[in-house]
Amino acid sequence: MTIALDPSDTSPAVPAPADTSEEFWVQQPDPQAAAPHAETETEPEPQAESEPAGDEPAAEEVAAADLDPVVVRDAEDFGVYARTGGWAFALKVARSVRPGGQPAEGTAATKVSAKAFAQLAGCSPERVMRYYKAWDMAADDGLVPQFEVLVPGEDIELPEADVWLSYYTSRNSATSVRGQAITAAAEAEGIRPTKALEVAENPTALRAAILADPGTAEAARGALLDRMKEDPALQTEMARAIARTDDLKKAVASEAKAADRIGYVRQIVENGQIKTPAGQTVDAPAELRAEAERHLSLLDELDDSEEAGEWAGEAYDAVKGLVAKAVEEDPALRVQERRTKFYNSLQKATKVFEELTLDEVLEEEIFEDDMLQRLEALQEAISSCINTLRKASSTPS
Repeated sequence: MTIALDPSDTSPAVPAPADTSEEFWVQQPDPQAAAPHAETETEPEPQAESEPAGDEPAAEEVAAADLDPVVVRDAEDFGVYARTGGWAFALKVARSVRPGGQPAEGTAATKVSAKAFAQLAGCSPERVMRYYKAWDMAADDGLVPQFEVLVPGEDIELPEADVWLSYYTSRNSATSVRGQAITAAAEAEGIRPTKALEVAENPTALRAAILADPGTAEAARGALLDRMKEDPALQTEMARAIARTDDLKKAVASEAKAADRIGYVRQIVENGQIKTPAGQTVDAPAELRAEAERHLSLLDELDDSEEAGEWAGEAYDAVKGLVAKAVEEDPALRVQERRTKFYNSLQKATKVFEELTLDEVLEEEIFEDDMLQRLEALQEAISSCINTLRKASSTPS
């Protein structure tokens, strides 16, 4: 007798074995028990022997009756799993398990608890319940029947294997608040939550990948920057770590300087105004603005991997030179610039002198003759400055 096995046939020709699973049904078929099973197989009708198996050549036909029934059952189980993935095993749980607290009535009368099912399967109740919960979520979505209508041993049409990963997670951490947050973030990024959970559960492996692989390090850097935008505590920790590392402090200072210079050039382009050395804000001449635009376009074309410091310095120096030239070429602006500069210096000098604490000098007896000499020289310079300004103000213009 010859039976042609069609790979697309979802109905096994030989009864499926007791609960077997890729992940938690660990019992292997007993070779000695295979013989009785083979003897009780239903003999197919005679015409099936001579029927061709589709268009396949006779040489490719498989004589199932000549093979070990255990091998046949393994092949059939593999075919079911190849088509349905974890759904094949989830069905075994869904139709056989009645979690504690549910009444044993109707179709549930012959069902067992998750603990009893796990003992029979040789695995943990937690793993059984993960399959149970995956089925429950799929049932809520209308993808599979509810538990109540399933009868132990009943076979139904199962969803595609690819859908299984959307409902099942093999990790206990997925049920925690942390795990749920990781799962949500993974789904937002368009990746399988199990991958993200695996990484989160093994920080040492993540560290090794970051240290060894520039691509992983770049991904980690981007993720940290995104997280720091909403995590003040992480911002503080990162700032503290940088401040305590000399090389990082220098790098940050250098990048900050380059960013300030680029910002100076960008402000001229976007606002059309310049800030003079004395702090005045005036409209930028057309020539200056065009030059700033040229330098800014070069800076914006730099790749992330290219150092912007040198380019930023060149742009800043060029624009600053044009600003100084613009000030000198405008008589009114030049006068105002010098007036502002002098007034700023006077304010600084005044503030410094007002901060002198003479009481402490007298009380602590730290006075020295050199202090008095410096103050006397300062007094003479101030008197000279005052006289010069008075003469200038009294001179007719």
